[in-house]
Amino acid sequence: MSHRAEVSVRRIVFALMALTLVAGSSLGSFAQENPPRVEIFGGYSWYHPGFSTPAGQVPDIEKGLGIAGTFNINRWVGITADFSGHYDDLGNVNTFTFGPRVKFRSEQFSPFAEVLVGFARVSPEGFATRNAPAFIGGGGFDLTINKYLSFRVLQADYVYTTYDPKIQGVNSFRGDGARLQSGLVINLGGGAPPVLPTSSCSAQPTAVMAGEPVTVTMNVQNFNPKRTVTHNWSATGGKVEGTGTTTTVDTTGLAPGSYTVTGKATDNGKGKNQMSTSCNASFTINEPPKNPPTMSCSANPTTVKSGDASTVSCNCTSPDGRPVQVAYTATGGRVSGSGATASLDTAGAPAGPITVNATCTDDRGLSTTANASVNVEVPPPPPTASKIGECAFVEKKRPGRVDNACKAVLDGVALALQRQTDAKLVIVGHADEAELKTKRNATLPAQRAVNSKAYLVGGEAQQQIDPTRIETRTGTPSGTTAEFFIVPAGATFEGEGTQTIDETKVKAQGTKPAPRKKAAAPQQ
Repeated sequence: MSHRAEVSVRRIVFALMALTLVAGSSLGSFAQENPPRVEIFGGYSWYHPGFSTPAGQVPDIEKGLGIAGTFNINRWVGITADFSGHYDDLGNVNTFTFGPRVKFRSEQFSPFAEVLVGFARVSPEGFATRNAPAFIGGGGFDLTINKYLSFRVLQADYVYTTYDPKIQGVNSFRGDGARLQSGLVINLGGGAPPVLPTSSCSAQPTAVMAGEPVTVTMNVQNFNPKRTVTHNWSATGGKVEGTGTTTTVDTTGLAPGSYTVTGKATDNGKGKNQMSTSCNASFTINEPPKNPPTMSCSANPTTVKSGDASTVSCNCTSPDGRPVQVAYTATGGRVSGSGATASLDTAGAPAGPITVNATCTDDRGLSTTANASVNVEVPPPPPTASKIGECAFVEKKRPGRVDNACKAVLDGVALALQRQTDAKLVIVGHADEAELKTKRNATLPAQRAVNSKAYLVGGEAQQQIDPTRIETRTGTPSGTTAEFFIVPAGATFEGEGTQTIDETKVKAQGTKPAPRKKAAAPQQ
């Protein structure tokens, strides 16, 4: 093999060693807990001696056998005793080495690295057999077949040794060699992995309202019965109580959502022999019921006159027992108040229904509405006095007499007064300017009014109208009449331009017509 080829072999060997270390570090977390006590390897071995002699480069030895035994101190480190024999027509090389090995174990693929020292027995053809110090460093990969058998996919080692022919003038030869091996590994000893404690947790009930307790129970298995086991509890919400296999969670004040309770069981073993296990159980805090308030409203009175008030009463309750408040609006008028009652002021409101709307809201923002209707009636206009009749006084001799035509008018007036028992009558007497020029007619307007009243109070028709219901007045000169005005209850007679008559000074006159003068007897 050329020098360049030797360098390439060395590089391959060192690269395999580095790859073994890197792969081992990445697989360390998967290391087997209980490795075999002894591993025995046997398989094929190829050897590149790496000797350069005056006669040339010593060729590779393709016939070889490798045997190694490793005693594992723990899961990572073992002590290896290694033998390899390589045989060729030009000579034999046997190595006997001993040293540490580091192995990174996983369930299937386990890389390793080793450093070995010892001696090599070199027997070149035509030269004496010599023993020389030997150093081997390298690594490889084992593929697990089962608990007892593995396949060594490849082992690559750098092999250093020397050979001293002890011939005058000939220097010793240095061997920077390389070794490749593959074969089977028998795994002996080691026990089954220890049974680890296990646990399971359960919550009862799994869904509650805030404030209701939750009980969590922890069941454990596989602890050493000779050891004491203690329990610890924690929770993502609520307060845990108890240190045994069961704990109670106080859920007071928890918001709706999911919470986890963790239980941990630990025995009283020391150091790495202490065993523990943990488990989780979940429970849910349900949303509290969210029922909106209920409400009914009524108005009293339900019908009012414009300007009057109506009281609206609302009964609002929360099925969930939450505090509530009520607000009011109205389609007309002015509404004021809060809570259970409000007042509707209808001043200025037009006739028709007014709806008072009430909104009841609880402290969570849930609300409901109800309403009550108030009907507004516009009151009739205030009563006013109205003229219901008029008499004309046409007699010349007795211009204040109530004649038959006037009596008929007064009979109608009496009937109106009888029908409106709470109404009053105002009689306004008049005289024209021509009549008033005569001094004896100065009281004629009053006489006409008083005479009309007398007919209604007494008169031959016997109307019997209460005189206190009749008021007499005089008006402006405007004709030979008496006007009759009915004044309903609550109304007033304005009487502009009229004056009240003092009936103590003006007495009523009879209604009979004036006697006719007898005609003169014809002369004989």
